[in-house]
This record gives sequence, C-alpha cells and structure tokens, in this order.
Amino acid sequence: MAQNWTPSSWRQKPIQQVPEFPDKAALAATEAQLATFPPLVFAGEARRLKKQLASVAEGNAFLLQGGDCAESFVEHGADNIRDFFRSFLQMAVVLTYGAQLPVVKVGRIAGQFAKPRSSNVEVQGGVELPSYRGDIINGIEFSPESRIPDPERQMMAYRQSAATLNLLRAFAMGGYANLENVHKWMLGFVKDSPQGERYRKLADRISETMDFMTAIGITAENQPSLRETDFFTSHEALLLGYEEAFTRVDSTSGDWYATSGHMLWIGDRTRQLDHAHVEYFRGIKNPIGLKCGPSLQADNLIELIDALNPANEAGRLTLICRFGHDKVAESLPKLIRAVEREGKKVVWSCDPMHGNTITLNNYKTRPFERILSEVESFFQIHRAEGTHPGGIHIEMTGKDVTECTGGARAVTAGDLQDRYHTHCDPRLNADQALELAFLLAERMKSGRDEKRMVVNG
Repeated sequence: MAQNWTPSSWRQKPIQQVPEFPDKAALAATEAQLATFPPLVFAGEARRLKKQLASVAEGNAFLLQGGDCAESFVEHGADNIRDFFRSFLQMAVVLTYGAQLPVVKVGRIAGQFAKPRSSNVEVQGGVELPSYRGDIINGIEFSPESRIPDPERQMMAYRQSAATLNLLRAFAMGGYANLENVHKWMLGFVKDSPQGERYRKLADRISETMDFMTAIGITAENQPSLRETDFFTSHEALLLGYEEAFTRVDSTSGDWYATSGHMLWIGDRTRQLDHAHVEYFRGIKNPIGLKCGPSLQADNLIELIDALNPANEAGRLTLICRFGHDKVAESLPKLIRAVEREGKKVVWSCDPMHGNTITLNNYKTRPFERILSEVESFFQIHRAEGTHPGGIHIEMTGKDVTECTGGARAVTAGDLQDRYHTHCDPRLNADQALELAFLLAERMKSGRDEKRMVVNG
C-alpha cells in the first residue's frame, strides 16, 4: 500500500480542472450515497487487464484504446453502443491480423463523462458563462441554469455507466464477438467504402481459416476464445470526489482499487507531481495511464513514473503521447531515451487526436492526414530507438459523423456541418477509424518483416 495514502488524501492537495459546486452539502450527500452503490468493475478484472498490458510493455501485444470524446446522456442507447462495439471489433481484428499480435481492447466508455477545458468560461454573443465540462458536471446548453455544476448528474452518470457495462459484457461474452460473426460486424455505411471492400476481403480470409479449424475439430463450442473476448473500460479520472466514492478495498488482496473503470488516466492538464490527481492515482492498484504532451520534460516524466509506479511493475503504467504531428519528432525521442536509461517498464501509446485539433468554418476538427502523420512518426521513432510502439488511443464513434476531415471517403470542411454531433471534440467516424486500422496494420506488418530480415541477416 502507498505510504501516507487514503482514498481522500488527494483533498489536501492543490487541484486543477475541477469545478466549484455551489451546493457543498448536496455534493457531500451525493458522494456519500455513491459510496454505498455497487462497484461498476471488479479488482480481478483490473488485474487481468494489467497482466495483458504487461504483455504490451514486453512487446508481445498491442493496445487499442478508443471511444467517445465525452459520453452524453442524450445519445445513450443500445444501437449506439452496439455500433461502437462492432466498429471497435473490426479495428481489433484488422490489427490482430496485420500485427500478428494479440490486441488488448480498452474502450473510452462507461465513464468518460468529465472533460478538462482550456478556459473556465465560454462566450457567445457577448454573454459569458461557465464552460461545459461534461454531462457528469453540467449541461451543454448555453444557459445560466444548465451550466451550474449539479451533483445529481453523478448519479445519472453512474446509472448510464452500469447500463452500458451490462450491454458491453453481454456483447463480449454472449456470442456477438464470435469470430464466426466477422462479416456481421460490418456497419451499413462502411459497406460501400474503400475500407468496406478491404475489410470484406480480410473477413473472407478469416472465414476460410475458421472453416479449416472447424474441419480439424477446433470450434467456437470447444474453444471459448473464438466466441468471447476481453473488453475493458477506461476514462479520464477528472472528478476525484466521484472516483473516491468508488474506491474500494479488494477483499482478496487488501489493496485499494478504483471500481469506476478498469483503467483510469491522468490528463495532460492535471499531471502536476504535487497535486491532487497524482496523489489519488499513486494509491490505487488499477492499471493507469498518463497523458504526455509537448510541455512534459524528461526529468519530470521520470519523477512521475517513480511516484505512480515505484515498484516498476510491467502493465501498471501506460504513457499516452499526444504531441501533434509537428511536435512528435522533437518531443518523443527525449522521453523514450530517459525511460530506457532509467530502466522503466511502461506501455508506449500514441494519441494522435488531441495535438492535431484545428478550426475550420467555426468547427473544431482534426485532419485525418495529420492524425496518420503522428501515428507514422510514433512508429518510426520507436523503431529507431529499438522500443515497442505499444498502442494507439483515439477518439472514435461507430456512427457516420462528419467531424474529422479527410480519409479515403474524404470529409471536406464544407461537410462538417452535415453530421457534427460531438459534445466536445471531433471523433473519427467508423470508416475513418477502420481506415486508420488498415494503414496501421500495414505499417506493423512491414516493421515485422524488416525485423525478420535483420534477424535472418
């Protein structure tokens, strides 16, 4: 157990990005009630994810982490969850086939409600109001009443997370993830795209392999791994009062676990060494992530790693790099060399979304070519440094939105107004996410082939 740590010791530290709730008594009552609710996830599940992430850290697996920028109460529904899940499965099967590595599947879902903001206020038409900080805190509607932080929203977020998890578990373990259904995962609007045809050909090859395995007696009935999959949840643990309410002692180990999600991460704006978020994270035993932006210096990163993973446990800490396509070449090598020099065991993951946001026609967007450029640079740098590019972390949806420009079925600046539905930041649609998976799989396959050529002389 971390020294001098309790689930509430973060309250004695400075804190960033947390709103001021006007009704402190209502907030305390809500947190007390949440503390009596059942956990959303279990310690054993978090340990299983940590074990799989240890394989990623050792270069024997790949992490796919993705989902909504910020979940909303309005868009919550079975169809949206299903479309996200099957789009995610499509990406995973493409990456598995291309990389010839197991893919660890972690969604930004069932808890991704709170959002850090660059400004505390938003101005429209000369009117200034508090910024929208995610449905768990306040409303997106631009009105004084909506923007007041409301503790009751935490209850709504819990109920939505529980319902979402229930459906995800059914999908993952109830047969929907069966590889025999690989053709059925195709989303309607992807069928006619260039990615749809590539995916169909890949699905045909997998189906042929499944037919061969059936012929020799290996089926989904006698091999559960063919019909089930591990799927884990994650979110940025920004609202620490909510997280504290779900921080529970594991009866089998006596350790503290956050039970609001399997994996939590610290954002780039809240990673101060002596502040509340680092204090909270150092005491929980879940696998955790740390966002690494261009302002992070190598020495500071080592200090954070020492605080968050003092035992140097593989699978405990994922470094989620979000530099921007034009800054990754300058920023990433310094961090890799410091981590290697100190012998730290980490998962390296690329977030190509958050450093590549621009504004077009008054819409925040992310050009696909910049996203791809940062991913390619991430892989090239790791190959040059002799380290494992362990994963990607993207904001995506299973819906046919027009929020990020570019891609094979090019979304233009003029298209952004058509289906721009995000509550916060722009997401890849299912077609763009699948295209990214194919391009990434090709890069991983070429890297694997290069390594074989070096080994074989």
